[in-house]
Amino acid sequence: MDDWLSLQHLTSRRLFLKTTGAATLALASSPSMGETAAEAAVPPSEHVRLTINGRPYAIDLDPRTTLLDALREHLGLTGSKKGCDQGQCGACTIIVNGQRINSCLALAVMHDGAEITTIEGLAEESVLHPMQSAFVRHDGFQCGYCTPGQICSAVALVAEHRAGWPSYATADVATTPALTDAEIAERMSGNICRCSAYPNIVAAIREVAEGESQ
Repeated sequence: MDDWLSLQHLTSRRLFLKTTGAATLALASSPSMGETAAEAAVPPSEHVRLTINGRPYAIDLDPRTTLLDALREHLGLTGSKKGCDQGQCGACTIIVNGQRINSCLALAVMHDGAEITTIEGLAEESVLHPMQSAFVRHDGFQCGYCTPGQICSAVALVAEHRAGWPSYATADVATTPALTDAEIAERMSGNICRCSAYPNIVAAIREVAEGESQ
């Protein structure tokens, strides 16, 4: 009787091990549910056309790619910097269709067909843009990390002022405000300089703006 019970126990144990072993092998050889779901969640790439610094580009991108990552990681235009990656520091500022934006907050697919100017496109051949030269003369940078965004923002600022755009510092929005230090500071408030070269930046912008108005 004891032998019969022992044999029955051994048979049940072998059946259990065989069943669980087969189940383990099946799970190991097939993709997990998590992997399948992750693969299914990846959207197809989008074909994006951009004109950057006068040159046309056509690239296939994940639709979640930011304009900043498209410039830096896909096109090798690393002048625009990734600072906070939250639209707070302005280091990634570029000019899109004539207006400055934070490229870390913009999806590349949203700007299909846009004309973009980055810091690399401001100079003409070997001649610096007047704003770049003014930043050099007035020492408008120290570590230089924020400088590409500062300069792109400053170039757009001068164009906005020339077009008569008011700001929060403008007392009378019905008139073109004088480009005072307060106006420049307000209009550049989206660009942070952690080295605090603000007086020099303001001086550089004033020089360019006054030179263009003469």
